[in-house]
Amino acid sequence: MQGKLSEIDIRSILQLIELGQRTGELFVEAYPSQSTAVDSEVAHAINNRNPDSTEQSWFVFFLNGQIIYAADPNAQLLRLRDYLQRYELEKALAPLVSGAIATANAPEYSYLWALMENHTLTPAQGRSIIQSMVHETLFDLLSLHHGTFIFEIGQPLSPQLTAFEISPLLTHTMKQVQRWKQFYPYIYSTEQCPIITNVGVLQDALSNRTFNKLSKFADGKTTLRQIGRYLNRDILTVAQAIYPYIQQGVLQLTSPEATVQNARKENELTRRVSDHSRFEMRPPKIVCIDDGVAVRETVKHILTQQGYDAIAIGDPLEALSSVFQIIPDLILCDITMPELDGYEVCAMLRTSTLFRQTPIIMLTGKDGFIDRVRAKLIGATDYLTKPFGENELLMLVESYIGSAYVERQQSSTQSAVDQKMKYNLKEQSNFGTINAT
Repeated sequence: MQGKLSEIDIRSILQLIELGQRTGELFVEAYPSQSTAVDSEVAHAINNRNPDSTEQSWFVFFLNGQIIYAADPNAQLLRLRDYLQRYELEKALAPLVSGAIATANAPEYSYLWALMENHTLTPAQGRSIIQSMVHETLFDLLSLHHGTFIFEIGQPLSPQLTAFEISPLLTHTMKQVQRWKQFYPYIYSTEQCPIITNVGVLQDALSNRTFNKLSKFADGKTTLRQIGRYLNRDILTVAQAIYPYIQQGVLQLTSPEATVQNARKENELTRRVSDHSRFEMRPPKIVCIDDGVAVRETVKHILTQQGYDAIAIGDPLEALSSVFQIIPDLILCDITMPELDGYEVCAMLRTSTLFRQTPIIMLTGKDGFIDRVRAKLIGATDYLTKPFGENELLMLVESYIGSAYVERQQSSTQSAVDQKMKYNLKEQSNFGTINAT
């Protein structure tokens, strides 16, 4: 099942999956011109949060017509870290190694299970986090009107911690989406950040305890959605609590543009800064898997000239064996190949924890939504359409493991990480529901 949201809405798609008791994955991609629950200005800001990707997307995982998990692939582990602040456990992610239980489309789920397996989280806490993630994702999807989708039947995400019936979730979330609109134009995005503009008036209106707790979040950096995550409250509850004070001008909401860009920088720093030292003593290794001699040798020549350690392999079966010895920092893989196509190669590599985070870029002469979706479904990092030029190839490689990447990480010293950790600790207070009355 696949198509455009202009032809069938998300609610109908979910109802069909429920009625058919389907097991598999739903992938939804917003058009670059629209994001969820926002106007065009905010959509532009959110789309700019990642220069390498102009779309926002989501995965929803099903078992026999019930939802078992929902993912925002753009958020990576930032979302999970926010939820862990409820239990003052966000630092637990730092030393953690993701398990091999989840697909490449659900690394967050794998980390969540690892936290429960080492008894950092209880099963009840894990279920609460997954429930919040599912509600959050459905709110975004039901606010979306323009985009594309594909549902692929497959093996269920395993193991399952919990499952949710779709119909009650749809009814509840649709009401939230409708009520959310009453806050326009003051509140128009879950990514807006509150900041106190009149301390005296707010202190008079709230108890000291509530004011002190609110002031820790109303710093112009913490989004409404993050506040909801920290407090275990849905976005509508948070919006209702602060709406009267926004109307009075006691609180203001900043644009999400700076927030999403800073979040991306923090996410990249957290994910990469611990890895940059492996590039300092040697050039990054890149494997190019392509049965076309001209393509793979040309790619090898271009990358070698730029100082990369490039290895070209024509046989996909040989490549699967070789990469476990080479342990490359990035893999370029053709899609159309004999015996094993690029999708199969990528899917096999993603089953190994060695290559769970390795950038895999698909090289193909095909272009179109279905091919891009399939590449994402099996865990591909990016997509490069043939014919491509030297500059296009180098810019893409550079964005993942190039010299500029190394320089960025070397210039981002450990103090930057420490500052981020201090910021998270400062914001971790769980002050309960904000009393708006």
